[in-house]
Amino acid sequence: MKKLKTTLIKHQYLAFLAFLALILINISADKPKRYKAYEEYIKQYKPVAVDHMRRYKIPASITMAQGLLESGAGKGGLTLKSNNHFGIKCHNDWTGEKVYAKDDGPNDCFRKYKKAEDSYHDHSRFLSEKPRYRFLFSLDITDYKGWARGLQKAGYATDKAYANKLIKLIEDYELYELDREGLDKKKIEKEEKRIRESASSANIYKHTPYKTGGLVYVIAQEDDTYKAIALEFGFKEKDLCKYNEVPLGFPLQKGDLVYFQKKKKKADKPYYEHVIQVGESMHSISQLYGIRVDNLYKMNKLDGEYVPAEGDVLKLR
Repeated sequence: MKKLKTTLIKHQYLAFLAFLALILINISADKPKRYKAYEEYIKQYKPVAVDHMRRYKIPASITMAQGLLESGAGKGGLTLKSNNHFGIKCHNDWTGEKVYAKDDGPNDCFRKYKKAEDSYHDHSRFLSEKPRYRFLFSLDITDYKGWARGLQKAGYATDKAYANKLIKLIEDYELYELDREGLDKKKIEKEEKRIRESASSANIYKHTPYKTGGLVYVIAQEDDTYKAIALEFGFKEKDLCKYNEVPLGFPLQKGDLVYFQKKKKKADKPYYEHVIQVGESMHSISQLYGIRVDNLYKMNKLDGEYVPAEGDVLKLR
């Protein structure tokens, strides 16, 4: 009997370990991978991206995400032979050196630079001087989603998932932190003052709580932060971020939903499917319907490498 009991305990322990391993595998599969080459590229060029944000008023997050995507973190064939980190083609006004590579056509002309910094400088001038990108500069300088959508709309790339790829890179690698580095001190001081005022007026609520399908949430206002909302309603910032599945410091935009409790495993009826639009991420879709991000991945049998492309259909329940 004692031997049988010992064997049973052993089997239960092994079953528990297998169950735990399965959970860990599922968790790791849902989390996006961070590639060392990407992190090294960011470390090397983020001072340039931040400097150009201050000089040219282009979000540093956008510059860095485009650099990563277009150059393959500096290791793409075109970049290695031309120092072209942004895939900018020759066009009629280019008088510098050229290289040729297959792209939209079999032998397209691309600009060649002496060093990477020259490519960054040309990219900033390209966006700030071309009339078709002028509308982007009316957006808030930290509105990386608006900039990503705008770049695709203006035809920077023909890839229908271009905006969503930029947004995924920005959120996976927390490149929005670079935008804060690039902000002028007055804007940062204004944000910190507003947070202090929220803390000192605990009984004055600036947001209206709503409840839909059992979930309580508020709608973010202009220049909102998770920290300010947490102070207003007596939450810890880390808990509010946990409920909304974001890291500390994750930016909010006007109209975003901020949940006061853990999200659901599936969407409420009658929401069965979602057709992906330009500028959406798995996280933004999960927020829209109050679904946990990992459940959204699992329902659709996707992993963390998936980039939502315009027109794709996701299951919601």
